[in-house]
Amino acid sequence: MKKILVTGSNGLLGQKLTDISICDEEIELVATSVGANRHPVRSGYVYEEFDIRDADRLIELVEKYRPDAIINTAAMTNVDTCESERELCEALNVVAVAKLVSVCEKYNIHLVQISTDFIFDGEDGPYSEDAEPNPLSYYGRTKLEAENLLKTSTSRWAILRTIIVYGIVSDMSRSNIVLWAKGALEKGAPINVVNDQWRMPTLAEDLALGCILAAKKEAEGVFNISGKDMMSILEIVERVADFYGLDKSLINPISAESLNQSARRPRRTGFLLDKAVGQLGYQPRSFQEGIEVLDMQLKQRKIF
Repeated sequence: MKKILVTGSNGLLGQKLTDISICDEEIELVATSVGANRHPVRSGYVYEEFDIRDADRLIELVEKYRPDAIINTAAMTNVDTCESERELCEALNVVAVAKLVSVCEKYNIHLVQISTDFIFDGEDGPYSEDAEPNPLSYYGRTKLEAENLLKTSTSRWAILRTIIVYGIVSDMSRSNIVLWAKGALEKGAPINVVNDQWRMPTLAEDLALGCILAAKKEAEGVFNISGKDMMSILEIVERVADFYGLDKSLINPISAESLNQSARRPRRTGFLLDKAVGQLGYQPRSFQEGIEVLDMQLKQRKIF
C-alpha cells in the first residue's frame, strides 16, 4: 500500500488521479484542493481542503497522514494570466513548490512535480529530457524555476513534463482545446486557429497514469509524459471536427503572431518519450484513441 497525497485534486488531472486511485487497492489517496471536493465519488479516499500557498496547513496535513509520495498538480497555468498576474503566478508555481520541496526533504517524501513544454523556446522540438530549456513566457520561467528547486534539493523527486492536456470531468469548470473546438463548431461559430504551432496533445488519463507509475516506482529524474502524435494546433481542431462530423469551413487558419497574445508561445515543442516508455512503462494513446475516450465519457456522463 502506498499513501499518495495529491494537490489540486479538483482540477482535470487531479480528478483523473482520484479516478485511478479509488480503483487501485495498492493506493491510499489523500486528495487535497481549494474549496469543496468536486469529484462525484466521495468514498474510498480522504479529501482535505488545502490551498497550496498555506505552508502551515501543508505541514499539518503531512504530519497527519504521513504520505509516501506527493503529486503536485496545483499550479497557475493560464499563460497570458501568468504574464499579467506575476505575483500570484510566482506564489503558486514557485514559492509553494519551494515549501513542498522543503517538507519532502524533512519527511523523506517522494515528490512528483508536473512541468511543461513551455520551458522550451520551440526552436528545436521534439525535445528529450536533457534538452536545454529557454522559456519564452513568465509561466515557462516559473515552471523552470520550480524544476530547478527540485533538482537542487536533497529530496527524492520526479519531474513530469507534459503538453496540452485534454479530457473531461463531471464538474468541468475549465475547458480545453478539444472541448472548446467541439463546442464552438457545434454552435456554428467561426473560430480562429493558429496554423504555425505544433504540439503533442495529452489525454488527461494518460498523464494521470504517468504520475501514478512514477509514484509507485519511486522514479527519480525528469520524464516526458505526453501524447505520441505531433500535429499543428490547426490539425488538432480539424481532427476534432472530423471525428464529430462538424463543418471545417468554420475554422479560420491564422498565424500565432496575429493573435497579439501577451505571452509568447513556443513554435514547435513535442517530446521524445523513450525514457518514460522504457523506465516507467508509460503507454500513451493516439490522439484518435484519446478523442474516443473523451467521447465515450461525454455520452456516459451526458455533460453536453
